Amino acid sequence: MSNIIRFTTPRHRIQFTCINSPSKPPIIRRLLPTATTTITISMDLRRGLPPKPPSTTPIIRHRKTTSNNKNNNNRSPSSTGTVIDHRSPSPIPKASDALPLPLYLTNGIFFTLFFCVAYFLLHRWREKIRSSTPLHVVTLSELAAIVSLIASFIYLLGFFGIDFVQSFIGTSRVDEDNFTLEDDVEHHSKPKPRIMDPLPTAATLTSKKDEDIVKSVVSGSIPSYSLESKLGDCRKAASIRREALERKTGRPLLGLPLEGFDYNSILGQCCEMPIGYVQVPVGIAGPLLLNGGEYMVPMATTEGCLVASTNRGCKAIFASGGATAILLKDGMTRAPVVRFGSAARASHLKFFLEDTLNFDALSIVFNKSSRFARLQSIKCSIAGKNLYIRFTCSTGDAMGMNMVSKGVQNVLDFLQIDFPDMEVIGISGNFCSDKKPSAVNWIEGRGKSVVCESVITADVVKKVLKTTVPALVELNMLKNLTGSAIAGSLGGFNAHAANIVSAVFIATGQDPAQNIESSHCITMMEPVNSGKDLHISVTMPSIEVGTVGGGTQLASQSACLNLLGVKGASKESPGANARLLATIVAGSVLAGELSLMSAISSGQLVKSHMKYNRSNRDMTVISS
Repeated sequence: MSNIIRFTTPRHRIQFTCINSPSKPPIIRRLLPTATTTITISMDLRRGLPPKPPSTTPIIRHRKTTSNNKNNNNRSPSSTGTVIDHRSPSPIPKASDALPLPLYLTNGIFFTLFFCVAYFLLHRWREKIRSSTPLHVVTLSELAAIVSLIASFIYLLGFFGIDFVQSFIGTSRVDEDNFTLEDDVEHHSKPKPRIMDPLPTAATLTSKKDEDIVKSVVSGSIPSYSLESKLGDCRKAASIRREALERKTGRPLLGLPLEGFDYNSILGQCCEMPIGYVQVPVGIAGPLLLNGGEYMVPMATTEGCLVASTNRGCKAIFASGGATAILLKDGMTRAPVVRFGSAARASHLKFFLEDTLNFDALSIVFNKSSRFARLQSIKCSIAGKNLYIRFTCSTGDAMGMNMVSKGVQNVLDFLQIDFPDMEVIGISGNFCSDKKPSAVNWIEGRGKSVVCESVITADVVKKVLKTTVPALVELNMLKNLTGSAIAGSLGGFNAHAANIVSAVFIATGQDPAQNIESSHCITMMEPVNSGKDLHISVTMPSIEVGTVGGGTQLASQSACLNLLGVKGASKESPGANARLLATIVAGSVLAGELSLMSAISSGQLVKSHMKYNRSNRDMTVISS
């Protein structure tokens, strides 16, 4: 006698065809009262796929025919029998079947409706804020938009639960896992069993071809810098370069992440020969109340207390009515150095460039480099027969170094027509001055020159800052002014402006090296209102920022710019976003200066750093 065991679940169909034989192992005899000859298993794994449609082909199950042949091990195929089962599994209903339209079309309609009405309501909300219209006063169109937003939100919320609901619907169709025992009743020929295709296996992380490339990079036959162009895959190039570096140095890079970064976004723009990326935590200080607007300031830093201290300064400024920032100047500089045969000849060019009659002609040549570049001034300085020419121009929302360099090159080519004996030594002669502390930037300014001020009330000084106005004024004079003068500081008449500037620069995709001149700052504190309140100001002549180009287009940095409302180029007024970012940097520095000086004057600096900026880990264990 033969038997069939069929096991059915919502996602699996398993069939056991058992043919009796007393000669098989005991483990199978425990399956049925009589021992088994063969077990044929057919499993249909359906991981999240829709159910198969009903089949018109009968289901054939194989078994032995009679007990008289149970000892005949050499029987022909004709001696076997089959049972024809005309039943087919009914399809499992899906929750999306209740929709009147196809699922993809319904989803598209509700997604479009949701984002359109959300944009409309946000736009109307912004207009009401500008026109001081109460938000609870709504028009018929706004009411319809609100209803549509709620309806689309409810649908989308329900849509993501369809699979969850469907699992309950499918389970309700099958009360339990069914085991059915069927007796053999008919005799048919036994067809050839069907073998199921194996599940796909995961691909190896590194193919043989990639392994050969790694070996070539290690040996030097393939330059590491050429991997992107040869492979056409920036992520794979970074992975191969990383593996080659580990093999050459013998040092693993386990802590340096590789995945989760768009390497195409930095190709030819931000970084060459990448092997990963460094993670820096980003904190938020604010709200910073500046020029009537509130800003949450992102700060990327690894220094404990910095964000907390700046946040306290923002709180004090907010409680005192906010701060005011004024843009004094906006112009990026570049200063090439040229050489003549004599100092007299160099002076001729100096007089020519500084003559106002020639400025318009030079401006036309310079401004051809960009639709945003506008030449503002030319300043010259002579050292023997060498002439240093400092060009200043506006650059829109870009930081502008490349823009001004192109304009300078145009002018130099133009000047060589009338001054053929002029030898261009370098496009940059350090009279700019870029990425170096310099008196010319401190006096003349570079980038955005900003002054930011606020009046902190006596009550806020006492309750929020935990100090007094006289103590702050005295400390500022002795530390930031006298102390910096004794140290011979250049542009460093402040407590820690570079801390805030660096943190905001890294978070928003600015050039961290330009923190040097961007941190030029003088902090002033004076008692006002009969000595009760504190007037504090920071003057920063060289804030070099942009909202387009460079690192600003990276996803994380772009998100931080968007948080401040200065992402990309301003469509209404070219350069407005970059100028606003500069004022936010100055306002953040004002908050940081106020809080740190208060901590020092009240004797809380060491205590706070021991609490928030001290590592509790055993460094001897880490180093070993």
